[in-house]
Amino acid sequence: MTSLQGKTLLVTGASSGIGQALCDLLVERGAMVLGVTRRPSALSENVSPIVADLTQREQISEIFQGLGRIDGLVNCAGIAYLSRITDGNPADWEEMWRVNVMALSLCCQLSLKHFPTSGGRIVNVSSMSGHRVPPSGGFYAPTKFAVRSITDALRGELKSVNSPIQVACVSPGFVDTPLLDQYFLGREETLTQTRAAMKMLEARDVAWAILTILEAPAHVEIGDILMRSADQRM
Repeated sequence: MTSLQGKTLLVTGASSGIGQALCDLLVERGAMVLGVTRRPSALSENVSPIVADLTQREQISEIFQGLGRIDGLVNCAGIAYLSRITDGNPADWEEMWRVNVMALSLCCQLSLKHFPTSGGRIVNVSSMSGHRVPPSGGFYAPTKFAVRSITDALRGELKSVNSPIQVACVSPGFVDTPLLDQYFLGREETLTQTRAAMKMLEARDVAWAILTILEAPAHVEIGDILMRSADQRM
């Protein structure tokens, strides 16, 4: 197992949901955690804030200006609107694309020069909606398919130059986080029924999966973890 004691990890979406749960686990492991957020007051204790709006390319670049060595990057930040292709709001599409795809890609690119020569790990949080399109998938699902493709592309590019940096993806099903409330906005009754019908994943469940990747021995590369509640059918 790779020890995270004293290692530096950069986590986006660090002030809520999966990102916040992961930060808590990393702090418990003795890691130095840099949390990217728009709400630094919401960060967990012992997480160092980096304030940035991931819809703004200039602010993403500023995250990495003056940044020292990091041993891992975890892209947890994401936006989920129920916005269909047939009648969805293009402004919602654009915001999801900027955060779920462009910001994630830029963070991956800009982080590379901050890893030590011995390597490190990048973990991107996708979704089961990136493996199949559910009935309500709308424009959100394509952004998560893109995350999977970006992860595979980056992994291949790094391997082509013999880089020791590993790239992985975690794809959870329903996770009971504030992002789910955002996704079901206007359909609160449906969300209540869904919560009653199944025991959803918790943010900490997904954080443990990410931790498994980060703590794997250096010779072990975990490419993609798919996970869902035992109660979720698809």
